[in-house]
Amino acid sequence: MSKVSSTSERKMHNYELRVKHISGMMVLVMNIALMIVAAVAFIYGIVLSEKGAAPDLWVSLIVAGAFYLFLFGPVLFVGLKILQPNEALVLTLFGKYYGTLKGEGFFFVNPFAVAVNPAFAGESAGAVVAIEQASSSKSSIHGANVKKINKKISLKSMTLHNEKQKVNDELGNPIIIGIVVIWKVVNTAKAVFNVDNYTEYLSIQCDSSLRNIVRLYPYDASTEEGEKSLRGSSQEVADKLKEEIQMRVDIAGLEILEARITHLAYAPEIAAAMLQRQQASAIIAARQMIVEGAVGMVEMALAKLSEKDIVQLDEERKAAMVSNLLVVLCGNKDPQPIVNSGSIY
Repeated sequence: MSKVSSTSERKMHNYELRVKHISGMMVLVMNIALMIVAAVAFIYGIVLSEKGAAPDLWVSLIVAGAFYLFLFGPVLFVGLKILQPNEALVLTLFGKYYGTLKGEGFFFVNPFAVAVNPAFAGESAGAVVAIEQASSSKSSIHGANVKKINKKISLKSMTLHNEKQKVNDELGNPIIIGIVVIWKVVNTAKAVFNVDNYTEYLSIQCDSSLRNIVRLYPYDASTEEGEKSLRGSSQEVADKLKEEIQMRVDIAGLEILEARITHLAYAPEIAAAMLQRQQASAIIAARQMIVEGAVGMVEMALAKLSEKDIVQLDEERKAAMVSNLLVVLCGNKDPQPIVNSGSIY
């Protein structure tokens, strides 16, 4: 018996059932008409009782009219549901999963079926309102907004933007990183019954997945060709992040549409040192290019002088000329020319 119940429970949590429903407008019009008839029968029964008619007749009219007018009619109104586009209702009947109502329109379902949505605060405790409190930087309460709990589940694409995290990269450097995740609910039964709160579950799994992915890459690529990094391989990191989050939230019936890095920077405690390192690398690369260009220009100058036989230079003079040209070409400041009016000897 326990095996059968566990199997059915597993199926219920993995497969979405569509609720059988009929037109809500038809039920509304019919119920209002019957309630009017019941009210007329109730009043007519009271009139007959005052006129001294047969008790069987007026008692039946009063009981039937009162039963439909005050009990059965209002209960039918509870079964009327209105859904906007991309909304759904997960219904339970006496504690069992009854099905999911999808599609925009006006519907009538079993009036004893109860909508369930644990993603809103206070739902599990049976609260009627949820209080959202906004705090300042000093954690002082500025105000509270009271809103009615909405038991409808949105099927729209939604955005999750968690707070920025301090994470260590592959080299152990602390970095500050933030991501944005685009997601939506694709299986309402899983979202409601497999996890306690699917929005909080998604938020926690995003943080965990982000830490797992970031530790596989350095912040910036080194001189090695083809090395992946968080800054240089953002698309690959985003794809792996999306796969990691999707694998973790499958149990909650969620689909990850996109995951992107929105903020990436070194932590404040090492930001200055890393900036100096980047500046040093840039200066070294620039100097290397300058020296390569200067050597090429000196070589070209010596070759042209020898080719056109403008002046004959011995080895000592060539060395002096090379030294002077390199100083001029590699210097940080403009050279100051010195005119020699006499002999160089």
